Parts: sequence; C-alpha cells; structure tokens
Amino acid sequence: MMDLDIGICSEIEKKQKKKLLLDYLWDNLRYHNWWAYRYYVCEFLSLCNVIGQMFLMNKFFDGEFMTFGLDVITHMEADQEDRMDPMIYIFPRMTKCTFYKYGVSGEVERHDAICILPLNVVNEKIYIFLWFWFIILTILTTLTLVRRDAIEI
Repeated sequence: MMDLDIGICSEIEKKQKKKLLLDYLWDNLRYHNWWAYRYYVCEFLSLCNVIGQMFLMNKFFDGEFMTFGLDVITHMEADQEDRMDPMIYIFPRMTKCTFYKYGVSGEVERHDAICILPLNVVNEKIYIFLWFWFIILTILTTLTLVRRDAIEI
C-alpha cells in the first residue's frame, strides 16, 4: 500500500504513490489470474461444504433436517390447538426408561419410569440455529459465486 493509509504524506506524494500502484496493477493485470481462480475454487468448495453438511445432518436425523426450520416456522404460525411441535418430534423431552436394580430378596427387579431429557431442549435450539445458519450461508455463498461469475464475464 506504500503507506497510503497514513494520512501524513502530502498530496503530491500521494499522487506519485497512487500512480506507481496503478502502473504496477496495470502492468501485472493478467499475471495473478492463477491466484484468483484458486480463490474461486475455494469459494465453490465452501458452498459444497455447506450443502454437504446439510445432507449429512439430514441423514443423521432420518430425513427430518431439510424441512426442520420450515416446520418450526409453520408450527409457530399454527393455532394453539392444532400444533404438533416438530422440535419435540425430533428431540423428545420425555421418554420411558427401564431400570434394573436389586430388590429386597436379592433378585433383579424391573422398574419402568418416565425420564426427563433436559439436554434435548438445548439441542433443539442449537439445531434450529444451525438450520437457519446453513440456509443463510448457502444463499450468501451462492450469490457471491453468481456475482463473481457475472463480473468475470
């Protein structure tokens, strides 16, 4: 940058430095294309990464992740009586547990109980955030790639 970011130099010195920089950029206009193409490939790979993460997450949730955010938005807009919370469907808050313990006579006794899963409340918030984050990243990265392609043409 030839110290152009420092505001102490005079106008004549700024013009000379700007001219030197512009001459360098004009003379070396096509010599740095290899670096630009590598950068474009990295941006494309980041888009592939985000989409791949979404498909892996969808596989992990048995096909429920791709529409998870839309289901949550639809759930919030539905009437209170008609609601079936998609977050509770994927992350149940209660479940049936079976405990085995030794009884008074020394035999193993089976006890059925209802277990509360408080960590699933946190997990549903994390994954709804991830869904929206992946969607935002996909849109922004796609727009960036389209913009770069339009500029290149």
